[in-house]
Amino acid sequence: MTAHQVNTHCPYCALQCGTRLSQRDGAVRVEPSDFPVNRGGLCLKGWTAPAVLDTADRLRRPLVRDRTGEHTPVAWDIALDLAADRLRRLREAHGPDAVGVFGAGGLTNEKAYLLGKFARLALGTSQIDYNGRFCMSSAAVAANHAFGMDRGLPFPVTDLAQADTVLLAGANVAETMPPLLRHLERACLIVIDPRRTRTAELAALHLQPAPGTDLALAQGLLHIAVTEGWCDRRYLAERTSGFDDAWQRALTWWPERVERVTGVPAEDQRAAVRMLAEARGAYLLTGRGVEQHSRGTDTAAAVINLALALGLPGRAGSGYGCLTGQGNGQGGREHGQKADQLPGYRSITDPAAREDVARVWGVAPEDLPGPGRSAYRLLDALGRPGGPKALLVFGSNPVVSAPDAGRIRERLAALDLLLVADFVPSETARLADVVLPVTQWAEEEGTLTNLEGRIVRRRRLLDPPAGVRSDLEVIQGLATRLGQPAERFPAAPRKVFDELRHASRGGRADYSGISYDRLDAGEALYWPCPQRPADQEPHPGTERMFLDRFAHPDGRARFAAVDHRDVAEATCAQYPLTATTGRVLAHYQSGAQTRRVAELNAAEAEMYVEMHPDTAAAAGLTDGTAAAVDSRRGRVIARVRVVPTMRTDTVFLPFHFPGTGRANLITNPALDPRSEMPEFKVCAVRIGPADPEG
Repeated sequence: MTAHQVNTHCPYCALQCGTRLSQRDGAVRVEPSDFPVNRGGLCLKGWTAPAVLDTADRLRRPLVRDRTGEHTPVAWDIALDLAADRLRRLREAHGPDAVGVFGAGGLTNEKAYLLGKFARLALGTSQIDYNGRFCMSSAAVAANHAFGMDRGLPFPVTDLAQADTVLLAGANVAETMPPLLRHLERACLIVIDPRRTRTAELAALHLQPAPGTDLALAQGLLHIAVTEGWCDRRYLAERTSGFDDAWQRALTWWPERVERVTGVPAEDQRAAVRMLAEARGAYLLTGRGVEQHSRGTDTAAAVINLALALGLPGRAGSGYGCLTGQGNGQGGREHGQKADQLPGYRSITDPAAREDVARVWGVAPEDLPGPGRSAYRLLDALGRPGGPKALLVFGSNPVVSAPDAGRIRERLAALDLLLVADFVPSETARLADVVLPVTQWAEEEGTLTNLEGRIVRRRRLLDPPAGVRSDLEVIQGLATRLGQPAERFPAAPRKVFDELRHASRGGRADYSGISYDRLDAGEALYWPCPQRPADQEPHPGTERMFLDRFAHPDGRARFAAVDHRDVAEATCAQYPLTATTGRVLAHYQSGAQTRRVAELNAAEAEMYVEMHPDTAAAAGLTDGTAAAVDSRRGRVIARVRVVPTMRTDTVFLPFHFPGTGRANLITNPALDPRSEMPEFKVCAVRIGPADPEG
């Protein structure tokens, strides 16, 4: 049923800005609400979000690839029957792990939960992971080690407004989540970034390290905190463990050595530590810039070490946090679509967790598969001996977003069956054997969990177009055709959430005390929010974590003994420059949505590469010319933008564009050994004029 106005949230980043949607004369209008994270503001993407709802190439009917290789519209029953039959045959011939599932950090909590359940029960496969592995996984591993729990921000965003100093490490929030700046107006900003980004231009102090040296810089800052007397010794003694081992690793990173490795002047390093230590309220926040590395977990841990040395985490008015990126990047990593995880942020190898979840699902614990391959390993194994022969993709576009994207496209093309559920014909959908059209944000109900751990309600304004179904309906339709009872895979979001609550009970991310009724009544609920007995007041949620103790059994935060090491792929005579990638204001993720919005395309219409004027001149390039950027894996064609503030040894490429403009054609899939995060942020390249013949 169509509503005339609803309070809901933006479909893009993890801020989950509050919006009011209305419909008049067939047109959908959006305006910001006074939700705490955005306080009446929206970025350009949020203002233009309704344009994607009726984009000209919106998927409205299932598509099946015919014998000529073309997509042909078919009825839903035909598409689902075909998919289920192929899945059944592949499983019978090669075992359950012959089928893989790839989810997304943009799926609602309900979708992420049911997708994980579907993979493990209906398919019986261990081969499920999601694109969030490419986003927040390094910071998540580091936070779990340090604090015993991973919630991006263990405090509400609004706390930042009272800070004196905020350090942003690898986070360009002025472009990736502009409304957050409203909470940073009072603070002196310290920005760590190899580029002079829009955020760096707002900073009181910009530390501009060479790409891939953030860990050395973090070690140097810890060295200064210890040797120059800025550590909170009482806090270290009462609330932490492992400091001595971490300090032994940082001991050799004196400021002048750090300057030689990173290029950051020693006096700027000292100024940064002094600004943080002298502040009455200080926060250290990390983003993808320090996390998307083959040692991103260690880098995030080193930033946490600095925060602990200064006595910030678990103290009112100060702390450490990770700026989660995708719309449900937090909830998406909590409820079972990760390779090693069960709902409630519990390990799939934990016997107690397996027993609890199996009881909720009505199966035996031994019926649940074990851990599977992480995202890149899963994609790289497709169509190979021992790897999946079919893949189901929900809400992701790995043809553009995966590292070494040319290789991943080849793997997808080698499958016996590729099924994609999406609302636009993304680059991945165009490769698919079966394409299923699904609802968009304004056409569905559900919940998401924003970067501060607050659960928010997505509300429906519109009925979906005729011929379009929800992801939950797709999952149910496939599950029943694979022999599962329909009631095991409900298609009603409220019913799915009620089951999710029970499945999460007792986990790190405990949602058992949260309900649609409480959310719809306006309660601000942050997890953990355990269910209390009926004769007690409901749990109010946990707005601020760690104020009394950390989540480890001894209540202490743990330092990590980490050290800098070189990037996985160093520059050389053949590839003398370093390429780094990132987002820009006008676009989001793989660009599948934002590239379909005229206003956003007008702002950024084509792929480009930023470089210093001297770098361009040495390669025979000028501003506005077409350049070829080559790595050992592929070539990107991009328009040159000469930027005087760029380092001469570095070029920058946004990763939102398709075709020969895919930045990930050149990126390095070297993985972090703990988080399995690929090294998106550093690869060795050479540049030159693009061949005019193509």
